[in-house]
Amino acid sequence: MIGAKDLKPGLVVMYKGQLHEVVEAQFYKPCKGGSIMRMKFRNIKSGNVTPDTLRGDDTIEQVYLDQEDMQYLYKDDHGYCFMNQTTYEQIHVSEETLGDKSLYLKEGMVVTVKMHDHEVLGVEPPIHVVLQIAETEPGFRGNTVSGATKPAKMETGVIVKVPLFIEQGEYIKVDTRTGTYIERA
Repeated sequence: MIGAKDLKPGLVVMYKGQLHEVVEAQFYKPCKGGSIMRMKFRNIKSGNVTPDTLRGDDTIEQVYLDQEDMQYLYKDDHGYCFMNQTTYEQIHVSEETLGDKSLYLKEGMVVTVKMHDHEVLGVEPPIHVVLQIAETEPGFRGNTVSGATKPAKMETGVIVKVPLFIEQGEYIKVDTRTGTYIERA
């Protein structure tokens, strides 16, 4: 159990009988009465965000997730297949569980799989991935306005805004947290 005043964004807790991640936690000490915490919880399965107010002395159960490094193998009718690199055990993860993280997966990539009671809750790809540009418009000479970008479709299907000088077929580094271009690879 953890006190409400000790909650921080990123912690996973059991809230109203379901797993939730703390998105926001603000401590308030009014002039009268005890302290309160204004919270925002995100349901891990549904993704819904719920605001709530807790007293500072309330306790809530903290949940520790199992994290395993697994290698992404392929996608089939059952979902995305991942393999544990030590036991060679394979698991399938649905597209709904992965969400938009599936747009950054390449075969052979090692990712972090978050699990609770042998149920996959999410997959975290590396922070930076190198992807090849499948489609983009050609950059024209003279379009040198500072910060000018154009959309580029990557080999995995994700669309990233890239500078005008980037051409089709090039490899670029992409930040998977924000989906933004970092640099040429």
